[in-house]
Amino acid sequence: MSDSDSDNNNQLRRNDTLDFRNLKVISAVGRGAKGVVFLARTYGASNGQWLALKVVSKALLQKKNKNNGGECKRVSFERHILRRFDHPLLPRFRGAFETDQLIGFAIDYCHGGNLHSLRKKQPERKFSEETIRFYAVELVLALEYLHNFGVVYRDLKPENIMIQETGHIMLVDFDLSKKLNSKSGNTSSCNSSPSSDSGSEKHQRKRRVSRFNCYCHSGIPLYDLENQLDTNLTRRSQSYSVEKSNSFVGTEDYVAPEVISGEGHNFGVDWWSLGVVLYEMLYGTTPFKGANRKETFHQILLEEPNLTGEMTPLLRDLIRKLLDKDPDQRIQVEGIKGHDFLKGVKWDTVLEISRPPYIPQNEVEDIAGFSRKDVESFVHGIFFPKNKPEGEMKNDEKRNDDDNKNNHSDANVWVDKLNYNPTKNENFLVF
Repeated sequence: MSDSDSDNNNQLRRNDTLDFRNLKVISAVGRGAKGVVFLARTYGASNGQWLALKVVSKALLQKKNKNNGGECKRVSFERHILRRFDHPLLPRFRGAFETDQLIGFAIDYCHGGNLHSLRKKQPERKFSEETIRFYAVELVLALEYLHNFGVVYRDLKPENIMIQETGHIMLVDFDLSKKLNSKSGNTSSCNSSPSSDSGSEKHQRKRRVSRFNCYCHSGIPLYDLENQLDTNLTRRSQSYSVEKSNSFVGTEDYVAPEVISGEGHNFGVDWWSLGVVLYEMLYGTTPFKGANRKETFHQILLEEPNLTGEMTPLLRDLIRKLLDKDPDQRIQVEGIKGHDFLKGVKWDTVLEISRPPYIPQNEVEDIAGFSRKDVESFVHGIFFPKNKPEGEMKNDEKRNDDDNKNNHSDANVWVDKLNYNPTKNENFLVF
């Protein structure tokens, strides 16, 4: 790294605020429910100093916040925890910025795309056992760090697992994450079981069943769900060392059964999602995928994963233990690290591996950047396609030179691509 790169790097770390005028926005690389991710760099930085800007529309945030008061808190929480991370498999916070219409922040850009796109490039769209082992180890390390930090991730999926230019992973997108506070006065064993099914417990179980039907309009007979919950309740712990969250969050193929049933959840939901991700890497599909959401939730709650095949018995055993529907019986971090599939892993030196399974090529083209107005107009066009952005430039203020015409033309292409079907466009990350 050159001296100028080092100076720029140190400046980004010292300054919590980014001046948008010093950012050169190259292209849009992804979108989500609240914002858009752009590839950018700071002016004057040499090759390699690339940033990923997560940009959120203020108008959209205000609109969502009227219906759900937690949206602003989620954006604020994500920025807060990113500032505190200090781990090579997690993003480095590179500063926040704000304009009249946008708020956002920057992290390091990952040149290798995400694990979802990488899997689709593999033979039969599956990873080898050794490759799965490598990524499994790094995911365990990243989740262990988060949990030790008191944070449950709650959105582990291949699209959120980025590949750094070194080939190591980076977890991104923490707006669904939550800090779990420690419980005080907890003296019960983590694996203790209730001795009887009290009236209160029956009432809570009926509420969980009703909540499931509310979310997915399922035609699943209620007695099937109640019987499943009865079986789990005989082994359910009365208390945990940390509080439980009752939020209904996550991505449907990867969400844990206790989230769907509304029982309350903690760190165990991340280990469930890890099991789904490993299954997908091995078989090329998720284990409980149905024709629609209610069928997927049905299978998550009531069906066992189909772990067929004669190869990789140790990996399949680990997946089976991760996909235990009872969070109390589900394998946890120490059991995972001690499992035979990961036997022999030198956990303290994993991050020193210089040749991960895939090393991406830095093929980013450094083209002319887009202005703040271009970015604001583009983001508004994504989330309010039928309305003109507020503060749109007057006719006499429009720029007519060829470069700006090309820039606006490119921006229109981005809008079309990100609006049309982002989940099927391999060039865009959907968060």
